[in-house]
Amino acid sequence: MCGIVAYIGYKQAQPILIKGLQRLEYRGYDSAGISILNGSIKTFKTKGKVSELENHIKNKNTDGEAGIAHTRWATHGVPNTKNAHPHFSKSKSLSLIHNGIIENYAILKEELVKRGYQFKSDTDTEVLVNLIEDIRINENVLLDEAVRIALNQVVGAYAIAILSDEHPNTLIAARKGSPLVIGIGEGEYFLASDATPIVEYTKNVVYLQDEEIAVLTRGEDFKIKTTNNKEKTPYVEELEWNLSELEKGGYEHFMMKEIYEQPRSIRDSMRGRLNTTTGTVSLGGIIDYEQTILAAKRITIVACGTSWHAGLVGEYLFEDIARVPVEVEYASEFRYRNPIIEEGDVVIAISQSGETADTLAAIELAKKKGAIIIGVCNVVGSSIARASHAGSYTHAGPEIGVASTKAFTAQVTVLTLMALRLAQLKGSLSRTKFMQLLMEMEALPTKVEKVLNTNGLTEKIAKKFKDVENFLYLGRGYNFPVALEGALKLKEISYIHAEGYPAAEMKHGPIALIDENMPVVFIAPRLGIYEKVVSNIQEVKARKGRVIAIVTEGDTMVREIADYVIEIPETAEYLMPILASIPLQKLAYHMAVMRGCNVDMPRNLAKSVTVE
Repeated sequence: MCGIVAYIGYKQAQPILIKGLQRLEYRGYDSAGISILNGSIKTFKTKGKVSELENHIKNKNTDGEAGIAHTRWATHGVPNTKNAHPHFSKSKSLSLIHNGIIENYAILKEELVKRGYQFKSDTDTEVLVNLIEDIRINENVLLDEAVRIALNQVVGAYAIAILSDEHPNTLIAARKGSPLVIGIGEGEYFLASDATPIVEYTKNVVYLQDEEIAVLTRGEDFKIKTTNNKEKTPYVEELEWNLSELEKGGYEHFMMKEIYEQPRSIRDSMRGRLNTTTGTVSLGGIIDYEQTILAAKRITIVACGTSWHAGLVGEYLFEDIARVPVEVEYASEFRYRNPIIEEGDVVIAISQSGETADTLAAIELAKKKGAIIIGVCNVVGSSIARASHAGSYTHAGPEIGVASTKAFTAQVTVLTLMALRLAQLKGSLSRTKFMQLLMEMEALPTKVEKVLNTNGLTEKIAKKFKDVENFLYLGRGYNFPVALEGALKLKEISYIHAEGYPAAEMKHGPIALIDENMPVVFIAPRLGIYEKVVSNIQEVKARKGRVIAIVTEGDTMVREIADYVIEIPETAEYLMPILASIPLQKLAYHMAVMRGCNVDMPRNLAKSVTVE
């Protein structure tokens, strides 16, 4: 949600800022703006897409070697040009961009109005920039000190970048609860919400931590201090991403590219962790906490959206393979229901971005109650990764499409490895069964490649059903979370209403919806309680429902009764969610494209949900 890009150095800022905003479009937004400093600050803003901002500034003077830019996802105030960022201070000497929410903005605004300030927008951001200016003038302090004092007066979350025409060589940034990364060049600095706009220019970055303020001065070493006025020594890291990972690579959409990257991303998630020669699983990120996890009375998994579905698969895995009791919680509900967390409990937090605000809040609550936090994230240096005691990166690579695909299968892969490691330590699986699972995991990427060859069939099915308004997805056991995830994918990008249910629950309500106009997707591999799923399919067909079935290669029983059948390779029941989810990703993709939807940036959604 929202995107920040900033630059100060010796290059023209505008092309860097616009390209950076384009790299951040996946985050979700409704307006965009840019400020360039060249003697004075020039600001340009538009409602809508970055392309509209680009057209707006096409014939305008945007020369300048320092600037800030922003994409806004509306919180305070409707989406329009007036509320778009950047926002000026009263004197127009300061321009500020902001991600997050200032919760006490109304009280601050009321006080500033009494002092003669007038406001042109409905945003909390305009309040913050004027608060900083008011402090700078009335307390006669330098700008970075005014920022520090102001941030001690605000309540809420923020990531900010500030330009000042009185300090043309300096850019100031700060964060609390919303991510910011600094890119370090030769006498120049880049700033962004994540590394995607930076990787093209430098590999050296510093991830700002909560309540830190950075003073970035052209041609000089940068400084970091806390809001408590303590100087910090920055920790410079090297980015692992490559520019090619941020390009579409010949695909029409990032989502399809990322679907086809899954053989590689799953393999990368296992690399160095699974060894079929020695018959071992090793996760270096949690090795120091393995005994703590084993000793825990239970594991609680907290996550949101697709990551929550991965957590549900994790629940089956941990309980079935490692015999550890697990609860899966929506992070957005966890902190508000006074959960029972005891000293020594283990909480696994799952998030693609590592910045999900609800999940961050959930783990902070759990930490205060004495829980051990294990993070499962995709983004190195993210807030959840830093807030966790230990964890494992998924190594899926950048995921630009808002609807998660490769991140989901990578999360399930890492959770499977965790469950197998615990089973190895506990001896809850026989050596023969354990080795069989390792071999099956090693074969997964090749089997995923085979699943990806079903493209023509999923397109055919999509063409048949693209105009329907409702879908039902059904699965049992390990495949119930797959049904939920398949339904979510369809909702997210095609705007077709879809629901996922355990197949046996169909008789307890959803069966009332079944008629000749209701397509029903069954995840029905020839594993587990297969015969019962076949019975559920027959119940749907008896009511004239149209059935799309995901089945194991060579299946004949379901093929005889289903309208459409998509085959996937045979594998262990534990691993079926990875294979079964991929045709559902492709089905949702093709239906969305055929309906003319924006696949990579579906309406109202954001990739990184950094507000509650």
